Amino acid sequence: MQRRTAGAALAAVVAGSLLGCSAPFPPVHAAPDGRAPTVFAHRGASRQAPENTRAAVRRAHELHITWIENDVQRTRDGALVVIHDPTLARTTDVEQVFPGRGPWRVGDFTLAEIRRLDAGSWFGSRFKGERVPTLQQYLTLLDRDHQGLLLELKQPELYPGIERQTLDVLDRAGWLDPAHVRDRLVVQSFDAAALRTTHRLRPAVRIGFLGKPPVSRLKEYASFTDMINPDHRGLTRDYVVHVHRLKGPHGAPLRLNAWTVDDGPTAARLVALGADGIITDRPDVMRARHW
Repeated sequence: MQRRTAGAALAAVVAGSLLGCSAPFPPVHAAPDGRAPTVFAHRGASRQAPENTRAAVRRAHELHITWIENDVQRTRDGALVVIHDPTLARTTDVEQVFPGRGPWRVGDFTLAEIRRLDAGSWFGSRFKGERVPTLQQYLTLLDRDHQGLLLELKQPELYPGIERQTLDVLDRAGWLDPAHVRDRLVVQSFDAAALRTTHRLRPAVRIGFLGKPPVSRLKEYASFTDMINPDHRGLTRDYVVHVHRLKGPHGAPLRLNAWTVDDGPTAARLVALGADGIITDRPDVMRARHW
């Protein structure tokens, strides 16, 4: 009975995602504590299209997923691009295009050089010619399809000042207006210092900490974060309860989004624990499964 109840809750979550609600998190029937979990497409629909590309965003939109997670880094000449790894080797053909420039770190290449790279063929021949998008290009596509963005500052210690620069790009793209800030944007990172800086620069922006701070430090994190986003492994009901007891800087209870959850039974378990969101590589599974 408990499993069936949790499954029904997640089915409602997915249904809410499919409705394309304009609220920041779809107001659907949810976990036992009444909260509303949300499905986030991790790096886009990253099992059906090359991760962090516009193709992955488009596929998530086809699945009617309204929240996308991505990663941002900086090129040698100061452009912000959407890519996960600190090097270009795994998800582009950089080793063939620039064979003598290993280890092919993102920050060692200009935007013009990165634009020459194929970021799709590694995933499948039909994605040949897909490019590493700039953050601006990514934002434009999300806006076109009315999707929300869970934006990760990836290894910000490699890119001094990236917090302010990211906010500047968001601002120029219109993403720091009240509607986006309230309903469609969260900035997250594993780096607490970068998040503190982001919160100081733009207090209205919602912040998510990637990780699982000890319960004894949750109050400290609640001073600058609105969400705690941990690895799902080892997550307990007791920890979720402690998170929910605290309010973040915008006066609302802290939320908890678990990652990376790619199968139905695990997602159902997390919903039963009270998780507010599911970050997944398999939004197709979350959409299609009968619970």
